[in-house]
Amino acid sequence: MAHLAQAAEAGKVIFVAGKATVADQPAVDGAPVGEGQMLSTGADGFLYVKTVDSGLFILRPNTKARIVTYHVDEKNPANTQVKLELLSGVARSKSGNAVKQARQNFRFNTPVAAIGVRGTDFTVFTDNDTSRVAVISGAIVMSGFAGSCRPDGAGPCEGSASRELSAAQRGQLLQLQRGQATPQLLQSSPLSPDQVSPPRPDEPLAHAGSAGGGANSATGQTNLDVQKAISLNEAVNNNKAPPFPPPSEVPPPTPPTPVPPAIALPDRGIVWGRWTVVAGRPPTFNLANTADQNELLELNGNYALLRTRGPDTYIAPSNGSIGFQLRNSEAFVYTDYTPTYRVETPATLSNGVLTVDFGKQSFATSVDMTSQAGNATLQATGAVGADGQLHGDSANGRANIMNVRGLLSNQNGGSAAYIFDSRLDDKRTVNGVTYWEKSTR
Repeated sequence: MAHLAQAAEAGKVIFVAGKATVADQPAVDGAPVGEGQMLSTGADGFLYVKTVDSGLFILRPNTKARIVTYHVDEKNPANTQVKLELLSGVARSKSGNAVKQARQNFRFNTPVAAIGVRGTDFTVFTDNDTSRVAVISGAIVMSGFAGSCRPDGAGPCEGSASRELSAAQRGQLLQLQRGQATPQLLQSSPLSPDQVSPPRPDEPLAHAGSAGGGANSATGQTNLDVQKAISLNEAVNNNKAPPFPPPSEVPPPTPPTPVPPAIALPDRGIVWGRWTVVAGRPPTFNLANTADQNELLELNGNYALLRTRGPDTYIAPSNGSIGFQLRNSEAFVYTDYTPTYRVETPATLSNGVLTVDFGKQSFATSVDMTSQAGNATLQATGAVGADGQLHGDSANGRANIMNVRGLLSNQNGGSAAYIFDSRLDDKRTVNGVTYWEKSTR
């Protein structure tokens, strides 16, 4: 009976503002949230739920939602099943630890759409006829209910009519309206969920460096009480000491203990690859296993970019410039002949140019793409972060201009990689990855 009771609990309320209810009862801090219970907020209401695997489910004003299923199997993560349902309003979902290990079993339903994740933080607006989703970090796949994609199903719906959106596609969202076969890619403002129902200034921030901006990106504010609740919950789940002990319980200072000498670790390197099947070709790696051993930086379409664990991250020089040579790459052109008929064509990248100007904190890159679906020269510019991450300028739908997210490393005497997507024309897009090494010339 204790096991069944635990399984039925999906999470706990960690913050309430204004009018909010759980199963028709006023929501209070610390109250359990069970599977299937209706959650709702009034015109001034906000409700933050911390899931049992340290994820977040946030309801903004005038919102109705349910945590339909939240079954976590720690011994066999493949058996974990998670399903959320947004009936109306705006909600934010931030994947917990169990979801990150069982993305294939996560589903977020609206009245017209099914949303799957790649280990993600995203916001959704919906009414009975229209749903829109914007990504803060990671990536999602969105599909309409048709064919084998049914509201009572589990996991993401993936097929020719589904569309993906990643945090690298800054300023964009996916929209699906009742009766449409395929989601539409749109510029977000003023349709973005954050514009329709803005977050409170104390809504927890996205991870630093996420490409999507997202909640609080404008204010940068946090509410200490909310952060305490979240941090305390995570500490308990991870069997760690609470990070914010009450003032009366602060232990007396203890003398420092000797620190053993550090073990030298290799420079943090770059891991990249394709994690999905494309044109009948198997994935080049298992994303779940690889992400467990490395730091996932970005997902864009069918490709992932990760960084190996090691000492402090890459520190960019304050001046000078470096040129790189293209050493490896992969890309596919996607031609949408109709909303439900897509052809995937392998592409070859050559004549690559990547130059990083550390004094200007910028980069510029170009590659020639050839394929049976057509040829193009792809270009991008962007900024270089102090930690060596490459943040491309938004393509804004311009033909042959790439959206880029990448990384520099000291590995192999100096290397770089980035994943990208670009629109070629009204029917064709391209998605791929490139790997570079420092030029010796």
